[in-house]
Amino acid sequence: MVETSLLVLCIVVFLALAFDFINGFHDTANAIATSVSTRALPPRTAILMAAVMNFLGAITFTGVAKTIGGSVADPATLENGIPIVIATLIAAIIWNLATWWFGIPSSSSHALIGALAGAVFVGAGSSSVNWSGFIKIVEGLLLSPLIAFVIGFIVMYILKWIFAKRSPHSVNKGFRTMQILTAALQSFSHGTNDAQKAMGIITFALVAANVQDHLEVPLWVKISAATAMALGTSVGGWKIIKTMGTKIFKIEPINGFAADATSATVIFTATLTHLPVSTTHAVTSAILGVGAAKRFREVKWGLAGRIVIAWIVTIPIAATLAGIIYKVMFDLF
Repeated sequence: MVETSLLVLCIVVFLALAFDFINGFHDTANAIATSVSTRALPPRTAILMAAVMNFLGAITFTGVAKTIGGSVADPATLENGIPIVIATLIAAIIWNLATWWFGIPSSSSHALIGALAGAVFVGAGSSSVNWSGFIKIVEGLLLSPLIAFVIGFIVMYILKWIFAKRSPHSVNKGFRTMQILTAALQSFSHGTNDAQKAMGIITFALVAANVQDHLEVPLWVKISAATAMALGTSVGGWKIIKTMGTKIFKIEPINGFAADATSATVIFTATLTHLPVSTTHAVTSAILGVGAAKRFREVKWGLAGRIVIAWIVTIPIAATLAGIIYKVMFDLF
């Protein structure tokens, strides 16, 4: 029985790190799409830098991991905690791979939170879901892109006003260099928030399996999740990079700087307040806000609408998928 339990727990850790790896290449575009599209950084250099900064960000903070590990449900009270976690991770991985394949910048955070809520609902009942904690997380996920859009619009509007009389060539030359800094900050902030989601789900499983009785993230979990995120980032998610960097509107260095600075600030603020937010939503919304301030008509709002639809449906689809996967596993085993 001990060996079986250890094997199942190893499967959970493997799936969580696989999710983190996929999250890395799925969300690489968040950090480097604008800097690659404006040629501030060569693609390979940008990806390597993003991988290193993601790793550093991931091992620096754990507040978001504790939120993920305990806000949706109490793992210590779940009888079927491990199957719930497995169903959660499989559902989130499937959704991430599907959206990556079609080049849709959807949210890994939405997928994981929705899948966890759905698996708990089906596996342990509605009363086992901490609805207040779940709603608080969802509120943060929904508010962060709105805030990023508004701040991105304001930042770009101010930059337009400041540099209105300067030649576009000189302005873009200066901001192309500054984009290197903002891309690094963006990558670091991504690691501080996104890698912690895998840490949180592993810690959730450890508590559910009675391996530990607290939500403190073990050092080996931090290092493993940070490494998986960095390795995933090093692979790169070219389809989503293309969507975010070129298809929403024509991004120039000053626009890329404004978008990256905005989204990095929003994400890092969320990390400091222990709220899991979607880096994908924050970056995409910042780009849309910057584009609206630059020239509203040039933004491809039809594409933006399709992206928003993907955001809206992610949580219910991931929750339903996780519930179905749990039922199949439960019926089989």
